[in-house]
This record gives sequence, structure tokens and C-alpha cells, in this order.
Amino acid sequence: MGKVTGFIEYERETSAERSPIERLNDWSEYQQPMPEHKLQTQGARCMDCGTPFCHTGMQLGHETIGCPLYNLIPEWNDLAYKGRWREALDRLLQTNNFPEFTGRVCPAPCEGSCTVAINDPAVAIKSIERAIIDKGFDEGWIVPSPPSVRTGKKVAVVGSGPAGLASADELNKAGHSVTVYERSDRIGGLLMYGIPNMKLDKEIVERRVKLLEQEGVQFVTNTEIGKDISAKELREKYDAVILCTGAQKHRDLTIEGRRSAGIHFAMDYLTKNTKSLLDSNLEDGQYISAEGKDVIVIGGGDTGADCVATALRQKCKSVVQFGKHPQLPAERAAGNPWPEYPHTFTLDYAYSEAAARFGRDPREYSILTKKFVKDDAGNVKELHTVQVEKVKNENGQLVTREIPGTEKIWPAQLVLVAIGFSGPEEEVIQAFDVEQDGRSCIHTPENRYTTTIDGVFAAGDVRRGQSLIVWAIQEGRGAAQECNHYLTKQTVSA
Repeated sequence: MGKVTGFIEYERETSAERSPIERLNDWSEYQQPMPEHKLQTQGARCMDCGTPFCHTGMQLGHETIGCPLYNLIPEWNDLAYKGRWREALDRLLQTNNFPEFTGRVCPAPCEGSCTVAINDPAVAIKSIERAIIDKGFDEGWIVPSPPSVRTGKKVAVVGSGPAGLASADELNKAGHSVTVYERSDRIGGLLMYGIPNMKLDKEIVERRVKLLEQEGVQFVTNTEIGKDISAKELREKYDAVILCTGAQKHRDLTIEGRRSAGIHFAMDYLTKNTKSLLDSNLEDGQYISAEGKDVIVIGGGDTGADCVATALRQKCKSVVQFGKHPQLPAERAAGNPWPEYPHTFTLDYAYSEAAARFGRDPREYSILTKKFVKDDAGNVKELHTVQVEKVKNENGQLVTREIPGTEKIWPAQLVLVAIGFSGPEEEVIQAFDVEQDGRSCIHTPENRYTTTIDGVFAAGDVRRGQSLIVWAIQEGRGAAQECNHYLTKQTVSA
């Protein structure tokens, strides 16, 4: 695969980024395409390792090892190196319904499990993946391909995130008539409203939705199950239902002053901004503005970083992001061995932008928010924190301890809570009366997608909990396969 000595001869390169200061003036994607010759060089770094781990797709504890979609990465790396882009596209689409999404927003566990990464920087798998699919669209190789025969079976998919869209795509290809129900006004779930435009341009999402429509998938927006249409109606109207409603029950901070005005969940902030951007280019004012404000983001993950980048574009006065963990090491820690995803220090796009604007990385580590303080009008004006450390208690367990004398007061007129999700919202689950597990997710047998109700399936975060986009697509594909088997058995027995 690739050039036998390529990983020795060539250095890793990834997609170039627009200047941080320049891109703060717009909402366009911050990454730029790589020239074709550079992509071929990166494909040459794939080292013919014999036993590739990049596409193993395993869950080991809380870690993802390799690509859950089992993408045939060494094969399309080799085809890209040889300039055989059309074949590379065919190979990529065998396992991944939406490489244009994963090539932009997946954290790339495949690269963490790349054999080259044992001693050197990993092959630039994600950049190559994005280039293959973008070239496919640019060259006109990707065209609608509706099924030649319809089975007469009808399936409803509830939720239009990556799991729902993958289920719909696979079942439609199998010849079933698929309708996707979405409670929002646009299709895409978190792809549309949870990820800001500078990471994933919404024209990319809409392009895929249009392609699915041309292939026969029907989309129904502004429709909430249990309010606009009942679960009973869906089960009577369709031969099967797949629930892909995600896991968007917000984790909250139950501390003093939480109800002060100006404190918002991160996803509400991102959603309103993107909706206003798409509806009116932000002219309608129907969003939460950071302009001229001291902004604090509580939560150290990717969603928090997206809030930082959004606040910068809204021309905030300052922005700080709190994380409860220490700063990550520059190299893998002993407890984070290959082929696990490397938890190492990186400068995400948002932090590069903050450093360019304010001269410093906005992240603060090992910090705990103790309380919010509001002004006489009820608006948040400051928050109080303390530094923390991990220590072992008398039982040898790691616990968090506050460090005396590290208390601090931070000015803040806008606070964004980005500490993740505790599980799925339960209205739809309860409407279908499917069994839940201890985390409130939909219960299914191990490695299966069948719920406790005949003909009702579940996939994505609503089944497995908050996870990566590649897991969502893999789950959507798996649920579709299981649903197709269920429908085919019905046809045969009839």
C-alpha cells in the first residue's frame, strides 16, 4: 500500500487553514483543499503495515480503536497515491455513506491507530478521505442512483442526524420506501445545527439531503412524534420504525446563581446562531449575541471549542474556556498507549483564532465553577472558581480536591454550559413504550438494534449514548441491515 518507503521519505501534511484573523470575519469553512500532488504524497506514507489497525473499529473501555465504519483505508490511500481517484471513491463509499461529513468533523480515531503513529506522525487519513469525496462531487461522479425496484415496504426513520440519514440511505438502496421525520425546520440534526458553519458548511449537508431526496427518500420537517403525529399512527402507517433521536438531554450545573439571565446551554447557543445565519445572515437578531461581552465557556470539549469560535466571530470582548482536567501532555501518557486515540495537547482551530485575536490560548485547566453572581437586573455579572487537583483518598481512589487559596472571580456577561449530555430526551422513547437501560438509552440486545417492541429499531446515540459521528453512521447502517432482514422475512412469509 502506498510507497513502501513513503513513510520514511515524506513528512505528514494536513489541509491548510485560512489565516485565523481573516476567517474571524466570516462563517466560511476554515480548512482549505490540499493540492492533488500533496495528497498523493500523503497517500504514499501508508506503509503496507501488514495488519492495519486503522480500520479495526473496536470499543475498548471508553476508547475507540480505529474506524468503526471499517473503512478500507489502506486501499483508498494506495489508490489516491496512484491518482486513481474514481476507484478510491468507489472503495470509500463501500463503507461510509457520508465521507463529506466525517472528513470534516470526525476526530479521526483511525489516525490514532495508524501503525506509522507508533513512532512518527500518522498518515493524514482524514485529509485524504475528504479530498476523495470532494473530488467525487466536483467531477460529477456522484449522481442520484435510485433503486430500480421497490419492495412495497414502508419505513419511518425518526431523527435526521447521521444515524437516521445512514439508516434511510441504506433502506432506500434496498428498495424500501423511507420517510424521515425531523422535529426541527431543517434536516441534519447536529450536523445542521450542532456544528458551526466554519467546520461544516451547511451547503454540504443540504447537498447530501437533496441527493437522498432525488433517490427517493422523503423528509418531513417541523414534526415531533407525540405532538404532531403519534407513535401509534407511525406504527400503523409503516411496516417498521427506526428511532434515531440522539442523546441531547443537557447536563447542567446545579450551583448557586444558575438561573441568572445570560447563562445558556452551549447547544442552544450554537443552534440559534446557525439558524439565524441560514435564515437571514444574522440580520433577524434571533440568536444569543456575545458582542462586547466577557464570555466564559464551561466544558473543555469540542462543543466548547465551537462556542469559543462562534463568540469570536460575534466580536466578544474576551473569551475563556474552563476544563476540569489538567492540560494534556505533549506526548502519549503511559496509560494511553497505541492504538488508542492519543489524548495529547493540540491547538484546535478555535484556540488558534483566540490566540490570534487576544494573544493567548483561552483554555483554563483543572478549574471548578463554584457559583454565579447576578447584578440588580438579574443578569449574570461574574462567576467564582477554584483550582482543583486529583488525589488518592484513603481507599486509593482518585478524587477531586479543591486547592485552598486558588479562588478567583471572573467577569462574565455570557456563560455557555458545554459539559455534555446525560442521555436521550425521553418523550419519543416513552411514546413508543420501548424498554430503557440504566442510562435511559433505548435497550436492545447486545450488538443488536431491535427494541422490545416488534418492528421498532433504534440506532445512534439514543441507543449507545453520546458518541462519535462514525459510530452514529455505523449504527444507522447496522439498524438498516437488521430492519431490512425483518422486512424481507415478512415478505417471504407472506
